[in-house]
Amino acid sequence: MPAQPLMLPEDEYNQSLISNVHPPDWVNPTPSGRYNLVVIGAGAGGLVSAGGAAGLGGKVAIIEKHLLGGDCLNVGCVPSKALIRSAEIVAEIRQAEKYGIQLDQASVQTDFATVMERMRKQRAKIGPHDSAKRFTELGVDVFFGEAHFVGPQTIEVGGERLSFKKAIIATGGRPRLPEVPGLADIGYLTNVTVFELTEQPKKLAVIGAGPIGCELAQTFRRLGSEVVLIQSGKQILPREDADAAAVVQAVFDEEGIETHLNARLSKAEQTETGHKRLFYKQDGQEHQVEVDQVLVAIGRVPNVENLGLEVAGVDFNQHGVQVNDYLQTSNPNVYAVGDICLALKFTHASDASARVALRNALFKGHSKWSDVVIPRSTYTDPEIAHVGLTPDEAKAQNTELVSYQKQMSAVDRGITDGVEHGFAKIHVKPGSDKILGATLVTRHAGEMLNEITLAMTHNLGLSKIAETVHPYPTQAEIIKHLADEYNRTKLTPLVKKAFDVWLGFTR
Repeated sequence: MPAQPLMLPEDEYNQSLISNVHPPDWVNPTPSGRYNLVVIGAGAGGLVSAGGAAGLGGKVAIIEKHLLGGDCLNVGCVPSKALIRSAEIVAEIRQAEKYGIQLDQASVQTDFATVMERMRKQRAKIGPHDSAKRFTELGVDVFFGEAHFVGPQTIEVGGERLSFKKAIIATGGRPRLPEVPGLADIGYLTNVTVFELTEQPKKLAVIGAGPIGCELAQTFRRLGSEVVLIQSGKQILPREDADAAAVVQAVFDEEGIETHLNARLSKAEQTETGHKRLFYKQDGQEHQVEVDQVLVAIGRVPNVENLGLEVAGVDFNQHGVQVNDYLQTSNPNVYAVGDICLALKFTHASDASARVALRNALFKGHSKWSDVVIPRSTYTDPEIAHVGLTPDEAKAQNTELVSYQKQMSAVDRGITDGVEHGFAKIHVKPGSDKILGATLVTRHAGEMLNEITLAMTHNLGLSKIAETVHPYPTQAEIIKHLADEYNRTKLTPLVKKAFDVWLGFTR
């Protein structure tokens, strides 16, 4: 058995979590016969693969060297969203006077240790969903240990050899670490360790302004830390629509997050007082800042090491395991899913890729990953939710777009809610209502995006959305407004004028 994982602090909630996702007294089963499917890695993609195959009656094994549930449950989506919820409450209290609620702001205190304890408590509640007990009851043989291929159709774990008809690699990724002189010496946090904190940093530097960096920068700022955000690119959230990133940047500025763009960390050192001094170059000038903690969030790298991929005949490189559009590796009996092979490193992408791989591996199907529409959401406040092409991506592909946009502050529910930041933007193919992409920026934008993702998945255009009744008043009604705007472009001038009056566009 591998060494028992340690989750800090060792309180009742982390002990409860461990008891589910890596039980201290676990004894690996004895393999017998050939498995229909062996899965390496028990994050979202691995668990969906194993559970799905077992539900179909297959003989299935899953191997995990650390914690069932992977990053999402233990050091990713679940703990971060629990912290974000606490931070949202603080932000709402601070804005209470705008809504006619009088509070003594000076008496509002954040108990960081209790916030973190709540996070651990909520995470522990979700633990049984990904537990060894649950998957065993589903009919899956659960093995803990480091797995590696010893042949094209054989995997070894803990001294035991498992032969398989098909295998799925779902080993995920880990935080990318910068090669900055002195940084390792002073110590830093990543998404793996930040949730171990019990004492709030007075001043936090966040290196990298992607989704993880931005979400945690805003969260710690709202909880009371001073935050310095250092980003090498020209905008935060570089993959997002520039207009959407600008909205979040404006909120960061209002909330007092000190953002440095076009800046690169050059070196780090410990001060005599025990603080961490960071040096960074921005626009050719050298700057420095002293902080209590440093959080590194500059991306992820795939876990391809020590798997024996060469022995199995599985091609890979620094970007991960190489797969075709069916998620099949160079070994036709081995597939890969999730962060180990996908450019889109999201839990829901791992889930979706597992379903594609299962259909192809177990039923000789021809499901293509390129046919799957994958949305994404960044859980800042406001959220940015996106699906399909952005204008920059369309330009790079020489794809023309026609765009429709509306501010959330112009929608009735947006007005009553006091929404000051946010919009909806939908892109269609010229001369058609075919949706090529969309971006929503508002609180709970991720909840609103599903309507557009559904339409794109089933090739339903904006005209169909215009025909769909939306409850009034809701913020989601903004999507129907844009669909109505598309329909108006098809009208003659006379009919268009009457249509405007009827819908109230002229009021």
